[in-house]
Amino acid sequence: MVGAIATRRSGHLLPLMIRSMTRDRAIWYSSWAGPGSGPVPPSSSCSDPSSNASSSAQSNQKKLSHRLSAVIDAVNERKLPSELRGRGNAVRSETDIVNVVEQRIWHSMEEGHFENLPGKGKPLNLSTNPHADPAEDTLYRILSRNGCAPEWVELNKEICGLIRSWRLALGRAWGNAKWHEEKEALMGQMKEINNKVLRYNLIVPFGRQMFGLKWDKEIAKLEENNLQ
Repeated sequence: MVGAIATRRSGHLLPLMIRSMTRDRAIWYSSWAGPGSGPVPPSSSCSDPSSNASSSAQSNQKKLSHRLSAVIDAVNERKLPSELRGRGNAVRSETDIVNVVEQRIWHSMEEGHFENLPGKGKPLNLSTNPHADPAEDTLYRILSRNGCAPEWVELNKEICGLIRSWRLALGRAWGNAKWHEEKEALMGQMKEINNKVLRYNLIVPFGRQMFGLKWDKEIAKLEENNLQ
């Protein structure tokens, strides 16, 4: 009898408890979403902590990159002559620096800074080269004292002599009856000369390289000279 009454009462109370819990949960959801909004779960309105940390790290990385770029620009700016500073992103070529150097030299000459220098009127001391590598400078001095020259100097003399002889032979063979026979021999000699030029360009100091012979250009020179 008592169990039946309890069961009957629990049957009436259960729907009331469910409605109360549902109302309280809706109020709690709406407190997260703000007034006037529907029952939105709190997770949908809160930002993800991992995404916030990632965006913050990216922002810090960009700031650090900008700072490093500013420091590098400032260092490069200080290396420039005062006449070229403060131009922002303007292109500064080597010609600009050369022009500044020439202007300073001319101003110094006009103001007489090159007058009465030590050693004026005396021969220069060329026993050492302050711009060369110390090891190479010592080697060159030893070669000079023994009447020898570096390999690239001797090779340059040999190549120049071969080119002169080859061009003379080409001029004599040009228009000759045996031109086709001598042409093959001349082309073979030109190939040997160009091989020496290639070796010379590999061992010579920078800025002293030379061009090899080209058959078409040499023939064009002969034709132009014959027309004149």
